Parts: sequence; structure tokens; C-alpha cells
Amino acid sequence: MTALSVTGQVFMVLGALIFISAAAGLWRLRDVYARGSSVATAAGLGVVFVTVGAVLTDPEISSLIKVALAVALQLLTSALGAITIARSAALSGHPFAPGTDIRALTTHERTP
Repeated sequence: MTALSVTGQVFMVLGALIFISAAAGLWRLRDVYARGSSVATAAGLGVVFVTVGAVLTDPEISSLIKVALAVALQLLTSALGAITIARSAALSGHPFAPGTDIRALTTHERTP
């Protein structure tokens, strides 16, 4: 085993642990907004760790290009998707968890 291979395996295990923590967050967190944040974080970081780990175990230029593109697209789209889902939930009137400070949301007018 090479050092790159071991590092790649460690990255993949860390990515899997991030996914497991996000899955636990789906049960533990109180509302759709916190759950969405948990899933978006896992999508962003977990996929990055797993794909980078995969390319480290089999380092080739073509794999590196594919992973770089996948990581860039994943980081851009996971945050955007989470924001869109949270905004849709807020605009549809989905309740916030008790104790959530929503003063910043109520100062702006809602658009139809």
C-alpha cells in the first residue's frame, strides 16, 4: 500500500462518517431548516471527501479532472439547493422549531 492509497481510504471513511452524521441529524434536528442544513453539509463535504479519496487510491489525470469538476459542481449546487428548499419552506408557511429567532425574516416583505 502506498501513502496515497492509505490517505485515499482515510478520506473515503471520513466522507462516510459525514454522511452518517447527516443521517443522524435527520432524526435529531427539529425542523426542515436544520435538517436541510445537515443534508447540504453532508452533500458538500461528504461527496468531496469520498471522491477525492477515490482519486487518491487510483491517481490518474483523467480521474483528477473528473473529480475536480464533480467537486466544483457539488459545492456550488448543494448550497444553492439547500437555500432554495429552505426558502420554499419558509414561503409556504412551514413552521419553525420553537425558540427559533425569526425576526430577521419578518422585517422584509414577502413576494408572491
